[in-house]
Amino acid sequence: MKGKLIIIEGGDGSGKATQAKLLTERLQREGKQVRSLSFPDYDSESSALVKMYLRGDFGKDADSVNPYAASAFYAVDRFASYQMKWKQFIQQGGIVIADRYTTSNMLYQMIKIEDEVARKEYLDWLCDFEFHRLGLPEPDLVILLDMPLDVTERLMAGRQGKTGGKTGDIHEKNEKFLYKCHAAYGTLAQYYGWQTISCARNQAVRSIEDIHEEVYHTVCTFISDIS
Repeated sequence: MKGKLIIIEGGDGSGKATQAKLLTERLQREGKQVRSLSFPDYDSESSALVKMYLRGDFGKDADSVNPYAASAFYAVDRFASYQMKWKQFIQQGGIVIADRYTTSNMLYQMIKIEDEVARKEYLDWLCDFEFHRLGLPEPDLVILLDMPLDVTERLMAGRQGKTGGKTGDIHEKNEKFLYKCHAAYGTLAQYYGWQTISCARNQAVRSIEDIHEEVYHTVCTFISDIS
């Protein structure tokens, strides 16, 4: 029995890692077979090209590397993770909860392309490349954590990059890039049927616990057939 792949997606500072952790722990307490992942897998050798890209080794601007090449860096990292860490688990019916996945490539790389037709061609290529050519599982459910852009900007202002930079990676340093990402999330959510959860209400950021409850109930409705 094939398991389920659930993705927690959202912009930087939206709380993806926190919500993935809380959801995993709660489902495990309920006796479900659950495993959590985070992409890129910075602790694995497979993320070497990703780290070089984010560090700016191939160019100090995100547009220095075309979306197809950049996507291949991330796809190889996901392929290695799948083959070595969770392929058997999900094939035997386990629930995998991932902080980011192919969904992040869809966003970060498609916004490099201005032409709408070319964007669609890229997205079709990416899905075919990862889910068919490489054989990675398609997400069963994607939850988008929608954090207001002004909050994201405040959070990112003081964030230290994971890849060695003092003020963040080549995506985090570019405010225009962050704005374009935020604007594109809604398009992807509508196109692919992602479940959107707002991280703010009445112009105030919701508590971690409040957001978690909505995430949890969204997932429970989806996996009600899994013991």
